[in-house]
Amino acid sequence: MNLQQRNKMEALVRQIHRADAILIGGGSGLSSAAGYDHYHWSPALSRPLKRFRAYYGFTSPFAGFYHCFSSYGEQWGYYSQYIRAMWEAPTGQPYLDLKEIVDGKPVFVLTTNVDGQFSRVFPKEKICTFQGDFGYCQCSQPCQDKLWENRELVERLTRRLQGVRLPEREVPRCPDCGRILVPWVRDDTFLEGSAWQQNLTRYHDFLRHWLLEQPGKRLLLLELGVGEMTPGIIKLPFWELTARNEGVFYACLNQAASGAPEYLRERSLSIQGDLAETLAALRQIQKGEYSGV
Repeated sequence: MNLQQRNKMEALVRQIHRADAILIGGGSGLSSAAGYDHYHWSPALSRPLKRFRAYYGFTSPFAGFYHCFSSYGEQWGYYSQYIRAMWEAPTGQPYLDLKEIVDGKPVFVLTTNVDGQFSRVFPKEKICTFQGDFGYCQCSQPCQDKLWENRELVERLTRRLQGVRLPEREVPRCPDCGRILVPWVRDDTFLEGSAWQQNLTRYHDFLRHWLLEQPGKRLLLLELGVGEMTPGIIKLPFWELTARNEGVFYACLNQAASGAPEYLRERSLSIQGDLAETLAALRQIQKGEYSGV
């Protein structure tokens, strides 16, 4: 770590200390740093999905998720193994470091990640999963405003796989209309029902409390691993919140070069580098244990 990076990290530690509350914006880069890269083949997902990758030639786990399969049995064969891999994946170290870094502060998480890692370290009522969550299923129609937790389901289905396929009779279906169930993850059938609306309401309530009902309080916006695919969910709203509120400070941590507009220069900072290394170093600096140069 060079001196400039060290100075930025120390400045961020001071902002965390000064903040009355912290809003985390978590993107796919955070899970990639934890070893769960959904857009490229990394070891943690290559192993459980090896036979599917070899059979179909998928370029990434998500490429398989959005693949147009020839049958529901093939589709749920892949879904079940992919979801089970996420259920059984250990909690990524960057998430554990993040939890320790913000410990003791009121925190809310807005995330586009669907792999359930955030719910390992923060209460679910403090998380808005804007793009859904692998841990739940919905009717593909959808004919009703209902989600089903799927852990027991996918464990049962993966035991009945025949190669890369699930027997058609085992494909999970909606108990009301008979259409197939699908993971509650953003696509053209995504259910923006009561669970999604409640998540969004809790997010807006958090903002209202710290920006309107608590005048003079300091809110830190901590953006982690957010790319350019869906900037309208986290990045652009965070810029707007910072611009409109004097008590808000924006910090952007990313593997790729990223940052804030020039007009936010006085109330923002950006740190580029491997997120796993950055969060580990932040935790150590915060505790006074860091010995790097």
